[in-house]
Amino acid sequence: MAEETNKQESQESNAPEVQEVAGMATDSQPEPVAQQQNPEQFLKEFNWHNYEEGIDPIDDQKLEEFEKLVEENFVDTLNDEVVTGTVINITDRDAIIDINAKSEGVISLNEFRYNPDLKEGDAVEVLIDVREDATGQLILSHRKARVIKAWERVNKAHDEGLIVNGFVKCRTKGGMIVDVFGIEAFLPGSQIDVKPIRDYDAYVGKTMEFKVVKINHEFKNVVVSHKALIEADIEEQKKEIIGQLEKGQVLEGTVKNITSYGVFVDLGGVDGLVHITDLSWSRINHPNEIVELDQKLNVVILDFDEAKTRIQLGLKQLSQHPWEALDNELKVGDKVKGKVVVIADYGAFIEVAEGVEGLIHVSEMSWSTHLRSAQDFVNVGDEVEAQILTLDREDRKMSLGIKQLTPDPWTDITSKYPVGSRHSGIVRNFTNFGVFVELEEGIDGLIYISDLSWTKKIKHPSEFTNVGDTLEVVVLELDVEGRKLSLGHKQIESNPWDKYEDEFAVGTTHTAEISEIVDKGATIDFNEDITAFVPQRHLEKEDGNKLKKGESAEFQIIEFNKEFKRVVASHAAVHREEEQKIVKQAAKKAAAQNSSNTTIGDVNADLQALKDKMEGK
Repeated sequence: MAEETNKQESQESNAPEVQEVAGMATDSQPEPVAQQQNPEQFLKEFNWHNYEEGIDPIDDQKLEEFEKLVEENFVDTLNDEVVTGTVINITDRDAIIDINAKSEGVISLNEFRYNPDLKEGDAVEVLIDVREDATGQLILSHRKARVIKAWERVNKAHDEGLIVNGFVKCRTKGGMIVDVFGIEAFLPGSQIDVKPIRDYDAYVGKTMEFKVVKINHEFKNVVVSHKALIEADIEEQKKEIIGQLEKGQVLEGTVKNITSYGVFVDLGGVDGLVHITDLSWSRINHPNEIVELDQKLNVVILDFDEAKTRIQLGLKQLSQHPWEALDNELKVGDKVKGKVVVIADYGAFIEVAEGVEGLIHVSEMSWSTHLRSAQDFVNVGDEVEAQILTLDREDRKMSLGIKQLTPDPWTDITSKYPVGSRHSGIVRNFTNFGVFVELEEGIDGLIYISDLSWTKKIKHPSEFTNVGDTLEVVVLELDVEGRKLSLGHKQIESNPWDKYEDEFAVGTTHTAEISEIVDKGATIDFNEDITAFVPQRHLEKEDGNKLKKGESAEFQIIEFNKEFKRVVASHAAVHREEEQKIVKQAAKKAAAQNSSNTTIGDVNADLQALKDKMEGK
């Protein structure tokens, strides 16, 4: 090789100087004559160390010249050191690199795949892997040198905030992979641009400028950002734009992002928000019904904070308010048609014109006084007809009614539901004191709990019927002005206590069984309607013992009150003369009172006194 021949000639041309330095050992050796003239002196001054080590003293000046010569012609080839070498030859497989050492290094061309234009004379960075292997060959690595230098450059770029070039290799989860100095760095999707990126593939294969924003030395991770480069320019633009902002100012912007609550508009480096309520005078479910991404539109500045970092924009404000365009001849009582846009528990909002809504309260949906939810009458999207009840153009409010389009059922109530007439109705609701029954849409009546049954003692209406059941009723009272209807259910049948009044008159005797032992006495069931009470002292039998639950015996009626459905019986009166006399006296007095003008209250008082006497009070 020509280069090796030249290198050998260069080294041979320097050989005399090296030989001259080596020859200095001859000049420094003591001559034989000195050994012969003064052997003792010679032995005394002889350098036994140099003799044993085989080293002869060299003149310092000559030694310095030799070291300088070596330094100029050879590099200090330490292991793991990155140096710059020169490509002196390229073969089919390798590149021969001269780093000015004793020998050249050989590096596979695979390490230069990134540089297909490599040629002789190019300077390349190499790492000295091994100074000399077993064959004396210098082992170099360009790939390792690139990695070391790349990390040095990346660290420098991060520390000093330098701008670096990178090649976008491919997409990955959450961003892109970028080649920076031969290192694969991560570019997050949020750091590609200041606006959201929808097409990541458009950046693959491009060479772009980046800033190194983060380095994880432990895991050898590098994060770069392209967004950081343009933010500084945008910040300047933002300051300039913000400084000129005024309320009411109309600007052109580009739809940057659409969310469920509004639209972000780019005003040229400054973002503003158009809230969903400021997009259209009409109700909308989502902003994408009005705008789309990258759409250019005019917006008006509604407000901004003191720092002007939050800008509130409006779109609908650029058009006339729909209430101002509403027909001036529209008045209360007119009929309008519209679409149901919102339903709440208390009513439904009807859009009668674009941006103009009226409320139909649930009480105006039906003549029924039994209020239900608005969902029972209408659904979102329904086309309905209604009548205007109130209209306030100044406050931009309108109330509507549906029931007004049908006749008021209370208009001819006296002819349809006269007192004493019988009807069927549906149980709609309970209260503690009664049941509301709907006879027809808009006509509800109340059955008091006392008018449900002649015989049963009912504590709550749910014990007697269920919501949705059909009941036969009789109209008891009718209040047209108060729109109130009083109904009765028990009145559809005759009062069974009328016939019991004779059958269970005071003094009559009946056979029955003790049903329950209760406080202060016991109860007995004469039939399904009549349950009598037996005081404690009246349970005593002829032998002195008292009746027990399940025992059958004869009982005399000592009190019968049809109004309060109260019956009191006695077993002791059957076999005791004293009790019998008391019963007879009570019967005579009751008969006399029936034939006189004595009030029911007087009779009840006398019966109560008789009862107290019999109970020993």
